[in-house]
Amino acid sequence: MTMDYNIFPVVNASLNGASAVLLFTGRTLIRKKMVALHRAVMIAAMVTSSVFLTTYLIYHIHVRSVHFPGHGWARALYFTILISHTMLAATVPPLAILSLNHGLRERFDRHRRISRWTYPVWLYVSITGVVVYVMLYQIYGARV
Repeated sequence: MTMDYNIFPVVNASLNGASAVLLFTGRTLIRKKMVALHRAVMIAAMVTSSVFLTTYLIYHIHVRSVHFPGHGWARALYFTILISHTMLAATVPPLAILSLNHGLRERFDRHRRISRWTYPVWLYVSITGVVVYVMLYQIYGARV
């Protein structure tokens, strides 16, 4: 039995989008001093991003890379977004683990210090992951 990997891009984009919404919600909750809800939402963001990373790796182990069929300015824009997304994505797991670890251990001074970096990077990576999906598969119709 062979696996159909065509569902993975939309699943991955959905997980990235969900992570972005959870991150934004978590940030809003902590600003309102809703600590318990913030904690729950940020754990959900971590779980969602972990599931994303797992499905992303499974997909790319089997499919490898997918050629971007666009040309001209769209190609330059796509690769600019993709390169910044990829470089920053490599920093998200250690930043997120540190942030979550400090928060759960109630080391709030350290949690705040690292989260000031983690939040914008993680949010950017989540949003640009959706943008890469839309450009690659929806607008330019790349095929697996």
